[in-house]
Amino acid sequence: MPALDEIQILDLSRLLPGPYATQWLADLGAEVIKVERPPEGDYARGMPPYYARDAEHSEGAIFWRNNRGKKSVALDFFAASGREILLRLCERADVLLESFRPGVMAQRGLDYASVRARNPRLIYCSLSGYGQNGPYRDRAGHDLNYLALAGILKMNGAPNSAPIPLPVQVADLAGGMQAALRIVAALVERERSGAGKFLDIALFDAAVDWSQTILGACYRATDENPTRGATPLTGAYPCYNIYETADGEFMALAALEPKFWRAFCDGVARADLLELQFDADARARVAELFKQRTRAEWVALAEQIDCCLEPLLDVDETYALPQTLARALIQEERNAPRLGQHTREILRRAGYTESELQALQTAEIIGAAEA
Repeated sequence: MPALDEIQILDLSRLLPGPYATQWLADLGAEVIKVERPPEGDYARGMPPYYARDAEHSEGAIFWRNNRGKKSVALDFFAASGREILLRLCERADVLLESFRPGVMAQRGLDYASVRARNPRLIYCSLSGYGQNGPYRDRAGHDLNYLALAGILKMNGAPNSAPIPLPVQVADLAGGMQAALRIVAALVERERSGAGKFLDIALFDAAVDWSQTILGACYRATDENPTRGATPLTGAYPCYNIYETADGEFMALAALEPKFWRAFCDGVARADLLELQFDADARARVAELFKQRTRAEWVALAEQIDCCLEPLLDVDETYALPQTLARALIQEERNAPRLGQHTREILRRAGYTESELQALQTAEIIGAAEA
């Protein structure tokens, strides 16, 4: 039986962090119901690039990837009658996750106190940019902003060049993971206490936490700000770096432990490099060495020596990688829901009659019946 079987989650969030969090929970067996305000629903549905659902319909690829196997209810829960429907759904739910700015849900009578009055066992997770308190609580923000303020973005890139955006939304994903973990912990706690609780999760907090793990540790140890490309894991050492090959591709060498560096030096017959593992001046010599072979030749060598040496892959190569296939990491077998696809199913379950549902649809409180 899946770990979260029979757990029902109402997900009011949009875009990436919240849906990523509830995707984890859905993959663990929870029934995740996306409650989306019509007519557009989750903004990610309309964001390019698009994934073709069928010959006539397509949706944002990011939406598709982060909403697999969920259900969708199209409900204007900011309208008075829609608010009452959402509160009724909360009576049966275990978790509610929302990602509006602080105060928005309270203005609509949907804050934790209002929901708790209907279901004291419900776990209410507010996922926001800067959290429910502090001088930045009402600021708009996105991943790039949180990483900038957390001290991460300035460190990303090569020395003597401008910082560049990261290829994935680190703060969004870290915040989503934190939300999922905290929700699971709250469910465990509820088994002992019988009571729900309020969770305040901030994407900025998650970014600062990740920053402290390495960058903060360096700062506290030296009382100096780390600089781009000059920390142990960002290119300061020849043993842990990215090197260009003869054919313009790249290899990642991560021989931090002496045994791996020794294996590398032995494998390339360069005993002169053995004592230079942490000598920044030796990076140029190692870089020159890597340009003497193609990526394919380096990959072939890496298969013979155990030294933490791997190629930088394109996404299609990652998808075809034997390890990716062996671990069944590419999971696209479950469809993402159409907007409002399960509205009537879920509201029937909550006790609404067909005539009530038709009236709600006519008033545009709920979306059209699923196809």
